[in-house]
Amino acid sequence: MNQKKTLHEDWIAVILAFASIALICAGLHPAMPKFEWNDGNSLLAKLSDTSNLLKTGGLFLWVLGSLLIAFLLSGKRISIRLIIGLVAIMAISMFAQVFTGNVAVKDLGIEIVLFSLLLGLFISNVLGVPEWLRPVLQTELFIKTGLVLLGSGIIFQELIKGGGLGVLQSVVVVFTVWYFTFWLCKQFKLDDEFRMMISSAVSICGVSAAIATSGAIEGDNKKLSHVISLVLIVAIPMMIFMPYVAIWMGMSPAVAGAWLGGTIDTSGAVVAAGTMLGEEALKYATLVKFSQNVLLGLAAFFISVWWSYSKKELNQPKPTLRTIWDRFPKFVLGFILVSLLFSFGLPGTLVKEVKGNIKDLQTCFFALAFACIGLETKFTDIFKMENGRPAMAFIIAQVFNILVTLGMAYLVFGGIKS
Repeated sequence: MNQKKTLHEDWIAVILAFASIALICAGLHPAMPKFEWNDGNSLLAKLSDTSNLLKTGGLFLWVLGSLLIAFLLSGKRISIRLIIGLVAIMAISMFAQVFTGNVAVKDLGIEIVLFSLLLGLFISNVLGVPEWLRPVLQTELFIKTGLVLLGSGIIFQELIKGGGLGVLQSVVVVFTVWYFTFWLCKQFKLDDEFRMMISSAVSICGVSAAIATSGAIEGDNKKLSHVISLVLIVAIPMMIFMPYVAIWMGMSPAVAGAWLGGTIDTSGAVVAAGTMLGEEALKYATLVKFSQNVLLGLAAFFISVWWSYSKKELNQPKPTLRTIWDRFPKFVLGFILVSLLFSFGLPGTLVKEVKGNIKDLQTCFFALAFACIGLETKFTDIFKMENGRPAMAFIIAQVFNILVTLGMAYLVFGGIKS
């Protein structure tokens, strides 16, 4: 995975999100199928319902169209495998929707995105992922499109308030956790490239930070791939169990959301965990995570500066302000623009009318993303490289991150009531 591809995907995600919003505002949108059931008879009735079948077909065509546009914009080859693969991914997410539509499952708090992830993990680690499915595993594209759409549910006044506090929390946490992780990796005798990538991944924003740091130091792609695997694998238990810890500790939605957003290292996993705690917690989790994303460009710039001057023998090019822009996650700009549009640009009646449909589509993209994450994750990869030393350093640093961020979340957001 290279930086050019990642930045390009950011812009494509913004384009897809705004195109989706425009079509939904124009009344041209697929309705989400509904699969609430409590016994075999009600399940069969929902599955055979003509309306549900038509909605499912319409949703598939919508996502297929989005994926075709994305492939065209990125210059990728379009083939019949793309359609077949998307059918398989959609089948996983639709099965997850049917399963989580059960009343008993809903009472357990199991969301569609979580079950999509579990299905993907089962296929990847037990059955194996066929090669024809891999071209459609567009995890980052699906996540970033869903995150831009998420901006429609956050009004700008909330973005300014929560985002400002989120930046305060993020600055303290990022610096503290980054330096601790850098020191810890040295104790595990990891080389400078591993130390830089792991420190940025744990302290800033996971995959995106690891990619940006690798680009800034021209790091080894094998090491980058390993760090990305660590981020995704460790994020899974955090995403599943941290919401229950927050409930057990009686955290307010603001504190719980800030804690999740500041510690879980992938934006999609933050959204999934925040969703388990409700809309208020999801809002703060997203704002804090985006505050960390905003710091990514600056962090990559300073890392480039340090690396260039500490590795003079490698003749590294001197970084410029362009580095900040190149490393800055563009989908964050899309999120802010959508928030501005729904806060000030659209009539209130229209906003109320379309927000439900946008949220449904957002959930669809997240479910697809987490099915892809599961399909791309192999648990056996975690302790293969360098006798597991990078994995041990990453896990210990993440525990430190969880504790430091919890303290900061209480200090910064403890006085905010839902």
